[in-house]
Amino acid sequence: MALTGRAALLAALGSLPVGFWEPSWTGILAVNTPLAVACACDFALAAPVRRLGLTRSGDTSVRLGDTADVTLTLTNPSRRPLRARLRDAWPPSSWQPGTETTASRHRLTVPPGERRRITTRLRPTRRGDRQADRITIRSYGPLGLFARQGTHKAPWTVRVLPPFTSRKHLPSKLARLRELDGRTSVLTRGEGTEFDSLREYVPGDDTRSIDWRATARQTTVAVRTWRPERDRHILLVLDTGRTSAGRVGDAPRLDASMDAALLLAALASRAGDRVDLLAYDRKVRALVQGRTAGDVLPALVNAMATLEPELVETDARGLAATALRTSPRRSLIVLLTTLDAAPIEEGLLPVLSQLTQRHTVLLASVADPHITDMAKARGDVDAVYEAAAAAQAQSERHRTAEQLRRHGVTVVDATPDDLAPALADAYLALKSAGRL
Repeated sequence: MALTGRAALLAALGSLPVGFWEPSWTGILAVNTPLAVACACDFALAAPVRRLGLTRSGDTSVRLGDTADVTLTLTNPSRRPLRARLRDAWPPSSWQPGTETTASRHRLTVPPGERRRITTRLRPTRRGDRQADRITIRSYGPLGLFARQGTHKAPWTVRVLPPFTSRKHLPSKLARLRELDGRTSVLTRGEGTEFDSLREYVPGDDTRSIDWRATARQTTVAVRTWRPERDRHILLVLDTGRTSAGRVGDAPRLDASMDAALLLAALASRAGDRVDLLAYDRKVRALVQGRTAGDVLPALVNAMATLEPELVETDARGLAATALRTSPRRSLIVLLTTLDAAPIEEGLLPVLSQLTQRHTVLLASVADPHITDMAKARGDVDAVYEAAAAAQAQSERHRTAEQLRRHGVTVVDATPDDLAPALADAYLALKSAGRL
């Protein structure tokens, strides 16, 4: 079989007499001249890199954990075929660890005057904006001995959104909401709800719901049925201070808080309530207001995508003042923050009355399941000490929660997996009790 390209050149050099390899001018010229000529020809026949045209298209957003495809269209305007290796550089967090080499490097051949498309598949490991870096192209000649190399810029941004893993709980919470809303046989009666209809009295009904005027007009006792009020205002307040940076499992506490906020927002918007978002530590990090029910969830997801914990102590006084400005009328304020004793006692408690006088306040906090496991540990001295430390931490947390409850705050304290459904249940309980 005939050899071509680099293999043919190496075979020809290997067949030269031994004398040609001696360090003499005659031998050097005899060997290097064919090689230099071959390299020069190979370099001359390589397609130029600077004149290449590059454009991008594809996905502009992706949920964390999913894949995004970004297509790069490369046009070869020269008269020479392009034989190239291409590296499409993105930030390291754009891929799963160990997959960048295979995902970002491509081989392609583009005939003269034609174009080709290549697709880079991203699988980001962090939220936020991922921006494309430079594109490095190495154009080879037909022998593969020499290459031209250059870089291009083709800007593109992919926004990595929160995964919203708690959406799996939404159908069950909506079923409960339909019961509260009077669409099934279960009807809620109580203060602060809207009148729905009249029906016949059955044993066990609250006598305060009897409509005496309607009863006087008919032969049976009539009772009023109610449904939860609609068009209530809910302000979700995300604490993005240093305590939100603490990792529980594989993610910061802030991520679990955002997931719980998204489930509550989806549920409340279906209930006809208005939902706003405030992210705050020492200044406003995100603010979403005045969105319709159909637009609120995409707006919240987009605003949360770029949020990161700030390693500063949250200004509780500033947070309360900003929340009051954002919600001038009576609202449900949902604080997604910590239950650690120091930030609550020194920061939140002194300003809590400003919020509870005008609004209903619900505080949700991420608990560490490792603490629960430590409290159950037994067997050796180290395990007993760990259990004692965990029990003390749990006791302080329960004491802090009880302080908040004495101030009229509803407290939800749950692990990352349970926080979202627990917060949704607390919202439904407040709605059922007519406290919204």
